[in-house]
Amino acid sequence: MKCTRCARTANVEIRRSRQAYCAACYPDWFRAQVQERIDHDRMLRHDDKVLVAVSGGKDSLALWHALVRLGYQADGMYLRLGIGGYSQRSQEKAEAFARSEGLRLHQVDLKAEYGYTVPDLLETRSGKPCSACGAVKRYQFNRVASDLGYSVVATGHNLDDEAATLFGNVVHWQTDYLGRQGPVLESTHPKLVRKVKPLYRLGERETAAYALVQGIDYILEECPMAVGAKSLIYKEMLNALEESQPGAKHQFLVGFLKKGRASVQVGSFDQATQLKECVRCGQPTTSLVCTHCKMADRGREKAAARAAAVDGSRD
Repeated sequence: MKCTRCARTANVEIRRSRQAYCAACYPDWFRAQVQERIDHDRMLRHDDKVLVAVSGGKDSLALWHALVRLGYQADGMYLRLGIGGYSQRSQEKAEAFARSEGLRLHQVDLKAEYGYTVPDLLETRSGKPCSACGAVKRYQFNRVASDLGYSVVATGHNLDDEAATLFGNVVHWQTDYLGRQGPVLESTHPKLVRKVKPLYRLGERETAAYALVQGIDYILEECPMAVGAKSLIYKEMLNALEESQPGAKHQFLVGFLKKGRASVQVGSFDQATQLKECVRCGQPTTSLVCTHCKMADRGREKAAARAAAVDGSRD
């Protein structure tokens, strides 16, 4: 197979578009795809201060790398979730990348600053903290961006992530989520920072290939607390479809964004007029105390109970 651009031997195949690129040409193609989405969806300007949500994985590090190469003012933020050795290893990858590129990496330590970790949010019924973890991440990335004067938060959600989310929302007919799903979430409150997903049309294999070609060292393992999560099951189903019908995930997501989203009726809630500020932390919320502050209370209670149980077993 020959490179679409230079006719040398290709290293990366883009099956859905019947294209392929060699290792020398692929990074330019990848970054051009990112820039095209940024321009098309009006995600960023070059004078924006961008905060990249960094996990230590391939997607967030590839996004950060691409944005910097494209000339954007992009800093990173890593959230210490306290998930044992996995968190330690992912933190090391994020720190090493920032150090090698000479970039600024902000960090928030949940245990040190809030008194709980993500495992303390474990749900008794499902045995997984994924939903609560997502809420914590959204809160912290928005809080730090707002406090430090960033105008945009960029996340590494790729085509596989977005297609799986869409599939799950369709299966359960989560119309409010369907109506809001998209590559850009605009600010509707002075303390809500715009959220963008520049990789939403690039597949997981494509971001992995970019990281490999560019020599980006990232954590390979999945979060141990996500094993068996519905999102991973949905990804497996969509991957099986993609194998027999290249481009199916792309058609599913882009078709929805172009034709389906506008026809979905969402709830009557209006963020622009009904949001208020949490009486404890000052962040935007729909109630007196925000979801994060309530979760933090429960997390601290569980952490304290676990510590007491350990102390009791030593007596």
